[in-house]
Amino acid sequence: MNTTTVKAYGTPSADQDLNQMNIERREPTTKDIEIEIMYCGVCHSDLHTARNDWGFTTYPAVPGHEIVGKVTRVGSEVTKLKVGDYAAVGCLVGSCGTCSNCQKDLEQYCQNGWVGTYNSEDKYLGGMTYGGYSQKVVVEEHFVLKVPANLDLAATAPLLCAGITTWSPLRHWNVGKGTKVAVVGLGGLGHMAIKLAKGLGAEVTLFSRTPNKTQDAKDLGADSVIISTDEDQMNSVAGKFDVIIDTVPYVHDVNPYIATLSTSGTLVLVGYLGGLEPVLNTVPMIMGRKSVAASLIGGIAETQEMLDFCGKHNIVSDIEIIKMQDINNAYERMLKSDVKYRFVIDMSSLQ
Repeated sequence: MNTTTVKAYGTPSADQDLNQMNIERREPTTKDIEIEIMYCGVCHSDLHTARNDWGFTTYPAVPGHEIVGKVTRVGSEVTKLKVGDYAAVGCLVGSCGTCSNCQKDLEQYCQNGWVGTYNSEDKYLGGMTYGGYSQKVVVEEHFVLKVPANLDLAATAPLLCAGITTWSPLRHWNVGKGTKVAVVGLGGLGHMAIKLAKGLGAEVTLFSRTPNKTQDAKDLGADSVIISTDEDQMNSVAGKFDVIIDTVPYVHDVNPYIATLSTSGTLVLVGYLGGLEPVLNTVPMIMGRKSVAASLIGGIAETQEMLDFCGKHNIVSDIEIIKMQDINNAYERMLKSDVKYRFVIDMSSLQ
């Protein structure tokens, strides 16, 4: 298969900074769309992959799965987009297309293994897929999304991961007018959960450990803030919430939040991978038919639905734009939660 060499930013090992490198992109097939990348969001998954925090990174690694850009070439069978259109790519660039989940537009749960935008097996070129920290990307038409014309392109990028990761459980658990939703954690995912839940008509509360996030949360659309370390405040919302979106990316005690769920309410983990400590106490769950669940990104149809909803309601992420050359510093700042609320790389800095 013919390829084109493009500039990218990646790392050859877990203990080295990201630096400029060259990678190969395939020439578009009949069903492919080639996109010149204009903006790429920076996700915690990028950092975890670059540093092999999850133990399954293959190097060299080029992260980035919140991609927005302009279509530069299309294959002869492509009908979804044309040259010059704005397009987006999220966390997925392939799936089997035939299993029962793919048939239900749940490609993120593909039973034969979906293909991630980076660090997945590249069925076209061999080796691994390379992500959006690069000049361009070539993706199968099915996995390319349309960007609503009214949305700011840079601020749209984080919708492709932070947005869909919170939208999918909000939709699955039927959040709408009159639903009482709480959000745990105010970062990239948390700020999108507030905006999207509010857009869907819910009453939205932020759980925060400290009062200094109160004004920020209200500026984003939260109706109230509960300080989770304050026993009286926690008691005041016992049995209140239909859905809690928990975006905290590290191990933490979820038991105090279960007490705030209504009968048949659900706490959905979207930020943390791993075992829960301390263990779940099932008594309040049994006594109120309460659930602890989890959710992973979203399928392509659902992601397009989310983008269209954001276009209709003019919802985008709060971002700080950086140059590609500043990515290593951005990673260090992310570890300190020193960003409101998502870094986005201006990829013109790579030219």
